[in-house]
Amino acid sequence: MRILFDSLFSAPTEEAVDAVIQSHPDLFKNENWFPLGGDENMFGVVRNQQSNPIAAIVEKVTNSIDAILIKRCYEAGIEPKSPEAPKSMEEAIRIFFTENKQWDLQTFRRKQAEEIQVVADGPPRNTSVIIYDNGEGQHPEDFESTFLSLLRGNKINIHFVQGKYNMGGSGALVFCGKKRYQLIGSKRFDNKGKFGFTLVRQHKIEAYDEKKRFSYFEYLMINGKIPSFDSLEMPLKLYGRNFKTGTVVKLYSYQFPSGYAGFAQDLNQSLNEFLFEPVLPILTVDKKERYPNNKVLELDLFGLKRRLEEDKNVYVDNFFSEEYEDQLFGKAKVTCYVFKPKLEGRDVKKSKEIIHDRFFRNNMSVMFSVNGQVHGSYTSEFITRTLKFNLLKDYLLVHVDCTGMKQDFREELFMSDRERLKHGDEANLLRGYIGKKLRKSHLDEINKRRKESIGLESEDTSELIKSFAKNLPKDSELFKLLQNTLKLEERKGKKKTEEKKSRKEKADEKPFNPKRFPSLFKLSKKKDGINVITLPVNGEKTIKFDTDVSNDYFDRVEEHGELQLALLQVKYSKKRGGDKPGPDTEISNLLNIVKSSPTDGIIKLTVNPTKELQVGDELEMKVSLTSPDEPIEEIIWIKIVEPGAPKEPTPKEEESFENIGLPELKRVTEKEWSTLESQGISMNHDTVMYPMGEGDKLETIYINMDSHVFLTHRSKLKSEDQITTAQKKYLSSVYFHTLFLYMITKRRNYNLSITKDGKSEDVTIDEYIRDVFDSYYSDFLLNFGMEQLMGVLEE
Repeated sequence: MRILFDSLFSAPTEEAVDAVIQSHPDLFKNENWFPLGGDENMFGVVRNQQSNPIAAIVEKVTNSIDAILIKRCYEAGIEPKSPEAPKSMEEAIRIFFTENKQWDLQTFRRKQAEEIQVVADGPPRNTSVIIYDNGEGQHPEDFESTFLSLLRGNKINIHFVQGKYNMGGSGALVFCGKKRYQLIGSKRFDNKGKFGFTLVRQHKIEAYDEKKRFSYFEYLMINGKIPSFDSLEMPLKLYGRNFKTGTVVKLYSYQFPSGYAGFAQDLNQSLNEFLFEPVLPILTVDKKERYPNNKVLELDLFGLKRRLEEDKNVYVDNFFSEEYEDQLFGKAKVTCYVFKPKLEGRDVKKSKEIIHDRFFRNNMSVMFSVNGQVHGSYTSEFITRTLKFNLLKDYLLVHVDCTGMKQDFREELFMSDRERLKHGDEANLLRGYIGKKLRKSHLDEINKRRKESIGLESEDTSELIKSFAKNLPKDSELFKLLQNTLKLEERKGKKKTEEKKSRKEKADEKPFNPKRFPSLFKLSKKKDGINVITLPVNGEKTIKFDTDVSNDYFDRVEEHGELQLALLQVKYSKKRGGDKPGPDTEISNLLNIVKSSPTDGIIKLTVNPTKELQVGDELEMKVSLTSPDEPIEEIIWIKIVEPGAPKEPTPKEEESFENIGLPELKRVTEKEWSTLESQGISMNHDTVMYPMGEGDKLETIYINMDSHVFLTHRSKLKSEDQITTAQKKYLSSVYFHTLFLYMITKRRNYNLSITKDGKSEDVTIDEYIRDVFDSYYSDFLLNFGMEQLMGVLEE
């Protein structure tokens, strides 16, 4: 049997496996194949797992992490399903890996990472994958109830592992070439018993069994048993070691997405995304014979969170977090990473490509994770449609940690493949909740600051509009639009005055000098005596605290702190018992809470009462900021008061093509390109215009006066009058056509997308229009069809 295993394992591709099978017809006869999961009808379970080949590999790696944790539990003399076992993955790491703090150092992390390896085999264009773990392993006689079972729930009563239902690991089968070959080999960690192995494949429907509706998966047994043999050590192409115990799986001719190359680069980066914060490091290994020019063939990974932490000075411009505790879903932590729009030594286009390849390879702009593994995601459409921060579309990554959510809520949130969110009530409620909170968060300030820092003067477009509109029929929709637009000018002027005042106030602020650990934590604008904060029964209140700790204190990987809340007492109103203290209860039963990470010396705590509280109730609460020495504490009282007088409802204009308002026109010359580039707006001689919006609202149209299109057109003109007229024609043509294309596209409710690298990506209206203009449309406008417009403008 050892020779048979060696032949199968050394086969680099599925074609080579075919050759092994054909050379041993007596061993691979039909009678030796049995349906996976014990039932031919389990085919649907396998097919309905991950739709992404990388996510399917992640499930295999997750099983490897589970296997190592279970092994450590056994080695500690603890039954994994017993009450004495750890209650979470975090607790298991703390108990079984006391050296885990050292994993931030490369040498120690690499040593641990060798316990789980993802190794490349076969030629570059027909790659097979070897996944190894030094975990618990299985005896040959236990294969059918573990590796080869489906839906048994073997790990459902083990609380410190990720897997539960014995099916996620089967998802990789559908990506194993055309024949779906997968080799499994394993030996129990105690080194007792034999090394067992089996081959899994897809049983295709043949002519003799046409009555079957579906093909199914099957595994190999010889003489009614899992093949096995005695072994001590085996060279199985692993990095830095031979195989002794644990498990090794080989996926033949794996169907990677197009464009995937070396494991130490492309696969490593994708695994980092899907494993945002794994509890154990992993090693990806490629081979010199596959990529002789690659200098890096082995690379450990420890999740995207740690990479963001390590690379924050190079790529990340700003990051912050908010912790939510709400009766809707329980607990969640949201961390936002805002990337630099322009990297040092790179232009905007190249910067965007680098950031995408390193952090958005799988188009996950919003990641939802449990125990560090991504279970679902949103694309950048969440940033443009829900948050309406178009300028941050390619520069914002949001991580939502769902580990602390209520179990019932979480089960309704994710599909069983741990890859997608369900389209149900819970997912819709959570999307709305997160969108509402983030729109009011530090992101809003970051977005405004980026827009303000562009700082180009805008054109006075009112005369341009009046000249164009005077010959239009007064009852036309287009005239109503322009008339409405002109009415907005006065309001825009007031807004600009307020923005200038705000910028002046910020300029007068003293620079903030943060400390690594806090020495200050106190209520902002604190008064002597008892500090009572009034909270409307149907409203919310943001409480600010002054501190001197750095902004990353809550989120950094090492030596981080947190804001802790403790309920000291509850005094109910006279209607509910007067001064009699309330019963012991959790603070989360009384208040929905949002904790924001420090921002330049301010920590925000936002609270709103649950239905448990009524007018007149009072809460005494201790707010503590942890530190290496002693927590720094503040005591506050919260009193529930009558709701504030409702604001007079402002008649809301029905969103339509008439009230979108007039976007600013800003002409840009070559010397100003760098100003735009510093905020992520790419402009060069090939760029005609750049429309910038918020959500689906067009706010500004930047028109490039040094585009090839206009410079070529201008070079043919001789007199100053001709050049002036041409500039006017160029500005008006681009401006009005941008405006009208935008209005028409918005009014027709088009869903816009574009295919890139075989994947469909959502496109905003402003991105679509920019692409239209860059694709010769502007050249057409300058040379055809504008005579009537020019006649109007020249009158």
